[in-house]
Amino acid sequence: MAASILGVDTPALDEIDKARADEYALLASLLVTPPDSDLLLRLSNLHSDGDTPLDRAHAGLAHAAISCTAEAVDREYFELFIGVGRGELLPYASYYLTGFLNERPLARLRTDMIHLGIARAEGRCEPEDHLGSLCEMMSGFAGNHFTVRHSEERDFFERHLEPWAGRFFTDLESAKAAKFYRSVGTVGRLFMNIESEAFTMEARLGA
Repeated sequence: MAASILGVDTPALDEIDKARADEYALLASLLVTPPDSDLLLRLSNLHSDGDTPLDRAHAGLAHAAISCTAEAVDREYFELFIGVGRGELLPYASYYLTGFLNERPLARLRTDMIHLGIARAEGRCEPEDHLGSLCEMMSGFAGNHFTVRHSEERDFFERHLEPWAGRFFTDLESAKAAKFYRSVGTVGRLFMNIESEAFTMEARLGA
């Protein structure tokens, strides 16, 4: 998995959970706001010694970071996610699951956030079911920044990300405005598949 590009401060973790926390944090950062020149430079140094599909996707993300400027990615981000009226894609669970914003998936998420003791970050205006925010929460679970049982982490993923996040990342890979973000879509799609398979296997072993 990806190196800790963002320098996420995680408590003592095993290597798998640290890599998961870093991966979610990276996706969250790229979905919440366009990367600045400093982050693009750090992404361009992203490398792995492995040859898995996710390793190759990280290499593609590094190449994309080298091949663009922060100004170009900022314009791309605007066209994809903001737009004049609306962007090409709407990265919200409510929209992907119901076709409308601020619907029942958001209400269910807010109920679960209260149960888990999670509050929306100050200054954050978009609804909590934005995929960037959900990835931040998953990074917090994996990195032990939120005190939850592993079964609660799995349930959160299965309720709030698994039904739609992979589909969103697939759409991002083929979005008309996507250049740099096409590689983000590939990383996200592959990582969601890995997470889904891992949680499914854990549930079977624990049954």
